[in-house]
Amino acid sequence: MIEVGVDVPNASLMVIEHAERFGLSQLHQLRGRVGRGPYESSCVLIYAGPLGEVARQRLKIIFEHTDGFEIARQDLQIRGPGEFVGARQSGVPLLRYADLEMDADLVEMAREVAEEMLTAHPDLADKHLQRWLGSREELLRS
Repeated sequence: MIEVGVDVPNASLMVIEHAERFGLSQLHQLRGRVGRGPYESSCVLIYAGPLGEVARQRLKIIFEHTDGFEIARQDLQIRGPGEFVGARQSGVPLLRYADLEMDADLVEMAREVAEEMLTAHPDLADKHLQRWLGSREELLRS
């Protein structure tokens, strides 16, 4: 277990062993534990080879970027968004027609129409959900 809520402002060195086993968000969080005080800091990633392609990509991204939003964007590209309504946290999404990054404007318009439909025509919204989600509809209620 790793506790990232600890704040030691004078910490200046972080060594992460088996960095290839961590996800990008974990590596970014751990790296953020050092350099909070006035001292120059370093984060050393130790990994075991040979690296798989995904591990190589993750380590390259964490090496090249410090912006959490950019790291998250690239993580999404590597892992895929998973199911929006379901249990899978990565992989090919259920969406067949939209790319969340490229079609952001369309997704926003669809969200607005969905809100309007839920307010003005809840019976039609329920039918639409049943058609597309079937037994997965209960996952939306959480």
